Amino acid sequence: MVLANPERSRPLDIAIAGCGPAGLAAALLLHRDGHRVTMFERFDRPRALGSGLMIQPTGLAVLGKLGLADTIVARGSRVDRLFGQAANSRRTVLDVRYTALSRPCFGIGIHRASLFDALHDAAMRNGIPIETGRTIVDTKEVTGGRALVFADAGNTARFDLIVDALGTRTPLAAPTGRTLAYGALWASLDWPTGAGFDPHALEQRYRAASVMAGVLPIGMPPGAARGQAALFWSIRADRVAAWRAAGLGAWKADVGSLWPATQALLEQITHPDQLTFASYAHRTVRRPVEQALIHIGDAWHSASPQLGQGANMALLDAYALMLGLRRGASVGHGLALASKLRRRHVLLYQALTDMFTPVYQSDSYVLPLLRDWLVGPLSTIWPATRIQAALVAGLVGNPLRPLGLE
Repeated sequence: MVLANPERSRPLDIAIAGCGPAGLAAALLLHRDGHRVTMFERFDRPRALGSGLMIQPTGLAVLGKLGLADTIVARGSRVDRLFGQAANSRRTVLDVRYTALSRPCFGIGIHRASLFDALHDAAMRNGIPIETGRTIVDTKEVTGGRALVFADAGNTARFDLIVDALGTRTPLAAPTGRTLAYGALWASLDWPTGAGFDPHALEQRYRAASVMAGVLPIGMPPGAARGQAALFWSIRADRVAAWRAAGLGAWKADVGSLWPATQALLEQITHPDQLTFASYAHRTVRRPVEQALIHIGDAWHSASPQLGQGANMALLDAYALMLGLRRGASVGHGLALASKLRRRHVLLYQALTDMFTPVYQSDSYVLPLLRDWLVGPLSTIWPATRIQAALVAGLVGNPLRPLGLE
């Protein structure tokens, strides 16, 4: 057990709202530092939602501190390259290789359930209590701390600190930002051996900026008999109903015309319920710290997945929270330190994601032309190759150094 700052040596009573990667990582890190942690989850049984994601070197550094890096690498699929091509012209629009960086590193494509299970199992092994079936709607300040308020009008006893890890639609922060017009349909499917996909690459195909298909290797999720791929298809949120009404046949024909190699994946989809629609929002809570309350992960900052940083940013937030409380002379001081450790990197990647998203997901005609005929070719020349790799790896702004993770 690591003791906190000697000036505040007693363990804290901490409530963590939300049982996703941010909440579970924070629970493990704070429990390891000797704090009394209780997690609260609205589902009757904690579970992962969604399909694939990318763990970058930043997130892997935190998972390494938790002793889970080897597990994640084993359960996921190593990704060495991101490759994108304009379907009509066959021009290479995106070609990012981690080998362009001075340090050896790679990404991990993984199913959300694999990441969740690794973190959740570790929490169970450490005896961290999780109260399920608790829908949180608010908090209220009490003397020297704060309590959680539930939908059934009940509330918890006082906690020294509440960690909000409830995600983009958290009820514990004032509404801010905007919902993005484009989301994506996701499906987890058996890896199509012999279809020509690179098992160590995230591959994408584009038609202007309004149509994008992608295939990401995600290793072997829980319950799977073989390696899997995440297939995703960009779509406007206001067109999902029309997509359902048109039927799978029309959609499969469209995907197949864009990218014939996906036929081996499309054949596995026999019902629209195999596809899950994910909507995205761009939002940043201006003040992530309040009295005895901190917002982390998507509850603090959320964006489109174009740069693939969501889970990684959440893991970094959790680690910064641990460091802040360890170093702070009080809870308030510790939260301020945690926020300071992350603020610059958060704001930088929020701005970068906001800038890049319309290039790949929008109704623009001009941006994809610039992407395909100007930016794409230039991006294959040094130093653009290195800058792109650092951007995808989450290393722009050097976020690991202030956390002692470099």
